[in-house]
Amino acid sequence: MWLLVQRFKVLKMPTLKLTKRILDAAAPKAKAYELRDTAVVGLICKVTPAGRKTFMLQYRTCDGRRRKPALGLYGELTIQQARAIAQRWLAEVRSGADPSRARAILRASMPLRQYAEYYYAKWTLVRNKENTQKSYRYLLDKYIIRKIGSHKVASITRRDVEDFLDDLVSTPGVAYVVLIILNSMFNRAEEWGFRSQNTNPCKGITTMIKKKRPRLIRQDEMVRLMDYLELPEGQGGAPLAYSLAMRLQFAFAARASEILQLRWTWIDFDRRRIEWPDSKTGPMWKPISNEARNLLDIALSRAGGSPFVVSNSNDPAQPIQYQSYRRAWKKALQVSCVEYVGTHGIRHRAATDIANSGVPIKVGMALTAHRQLSIFMAYVHLEESMVYEAADHVADYRLARLSAARLGSGKGRESREM
Repeated sequence: MWLLVQRFKVLKMPTLKLTKRILDAAAPKAKAYELRDTAVVGLICKVTPAGRKTFMLQYRTCDGRRRKPALGLYGELTIQQARAIAQRWLAEVRSGADPSRARAILRASMPLRQYAEYYYAKWTLVRNKENTQKSYRYLLDKYIIRKIGSHKVASITRRDVEDFLDDLVSTPGVAYVVLIILNSMFNRAEEWGFRSQNTNPCKGITTMIKKKRPRLIRQDEMVRLMDYLELPEGQGGAPLAYSLAMRLQFAFAARASEILQLRWTWIDFDRRRIEWPDSKTGPMWKPISNEARNLLDIALSRAGGSPFVVSNSNDPAQPIQYQSYRRAWKKALQVSCVEYVGTHGIRHRAATDIANSGVPIKVGMALTAHRQLSIFMAYVHLEESMVYEAADHVADYRLARLSAARLGSGKGRESREM
């Protein structure tokens, strides 16, 4: 009897009035556990080993069926909001309804266009940056909602997704990003109860579409391009602000936005570093090389009180707009007789130079501010000239080994004859 009592104490879930302090302090354990609220009977907060905290409501319907639906994540819901939802649901249960079943039916019958708006408001606007939000809004409206918006969220199949992507075969870049959005939408649909677990129809389709990488700017093209960028504006060169921005992008292996938005207050000349408070991947820092310091000194000499390193000539209080920067880059390529590549090709050329310079990979990743090796390596291109050099090196090595072996066998034969 004593053992049964002790076992019951171990399995019994903590019952207490849930507060923000208690939920914040609830640490993950090896197994999921639940905290029961005393203020609203049936309200539970489940804590998973991964640290996810989910409000749930345990109740029994009028016909005796047990229900334990999720109400929402702690953080998205406060304890007060969770209690309000739980009390409203319990009131419906007492009147003979089954709110969990009703919600499941509603979600299963929800068309994708309605779910897309729910996903955009709850996920994209909360998790993504402004430019990504605009891009996703455009792709949702123009492609996803227009093409498959009438499909039910719970009934979309892998074949539906494949047929949808087949219509985008002429625009592989669009198809690549649209597939990323759909994959995220269906992952969230499983998490939020709109679809059954492990039913994401996008699973396994990711390798069918590949995003085309910018081509690598060749070394002979780099010579002509840099000759043009270093040419003074009065002698036919590009406007100084634009040529500086392009050279800084090369020097820092940076995205165009990181240079166009660069502010003087982010630069620490004493510590030889720049700290971006935000970027595509969050806060980051990069060292200032000797080349970059010279470029920054030139920019400093023409700053004129502007907060931006490369300011707009028409309004120094504003940065250069990307569209005008892109036009200047296109002109620089034309004048230099370089085949067109987007401004992101600068980052690919710089990353390839970093990788081929012999610095350790982790150092190279720090210079490009990549956090994953696979992404860093996606920016590193194979240079044909290096392949030819490697072929000659291997051939010379093989011939040298053969010559040494022949010479050695000849000496051995002579010694045996003596």
